[in-house]
Amino acid sequence: MKMCRLFLQLFLGLILLPGLAKPDPDPLQDYCIADTKSPLYLNGAPCLNPTLAHSSHFTTSALAKPGDTKANQFGFSVTLTTLANLPGINTMGLTMARVDIAANGLVPPHSHPRASEVTICLQGVILVGFVDTSNRLFTQKLEPGDSFVFPRGLIHFLYNMEPKKPALAISGLSSQNPGAQIASRAAFVSNPPIPEVVLEKAFQISPQDVAKIRKNLGG
Repeated sequence: MKMCRLFLQLFLGLILLPGLAKPDPDPLQDYCIADTKSPLYLNGAPCLNPTLAHSSHFTTSALAKPGDTKANQFGFSVTLTTLANLPGINTMGLTMARVDIAANGLVPPHSHPRASEVTICLQGVILVGFVDTSNRLFTQKLEPGDSFVFPRGLIHFLYNMEPKKPALAISGLSSQNPGAQIASRAAFVSNPPIPEVVLEKAFQISPQDVAKIRKNLGG
């Protein structure tokens, strides 16, 4: 009987857990403007006194300027809204991003552990896609005005199909701190590095291949 009650409690816990797990907690007030000067360290940021709020806390020009797509070997740049440039976004459970992609540039396969993402193509022709947990690929060519959704935590990519023109997209993510992990860099440029034998077996490559990939990725 005791064992039955234990299994019942475990079963109910597994049922209820998904409903309790959310990317970000819901706010308990209309807004919580980030007080970036506060010495407190919290899961988020302390709230500014609401009587000190003004319109500039809820607006930003951070996404107005193109990013530097030459700053990495892939040819992309991501500019994010943050508490520093948009303090009114605190506790709202979202982030916005400007994605600039050079001609033939690539936002390499990556994931956001804490957020789903919707991307809108504003300029160029962008090939996007994600892979689900059964290794099924969902892909689509986006032209200006088209949108695509990437589920939370799944590996996805964006590739500029234009050989001579840059592409531009805007993304919204369902977390104040979505996180981002590029799959190739996580595997080959971690600190400390993953043992070579693990990479050789996981990717079925030689020690020379491991060394070459690490060098190409800046490791």
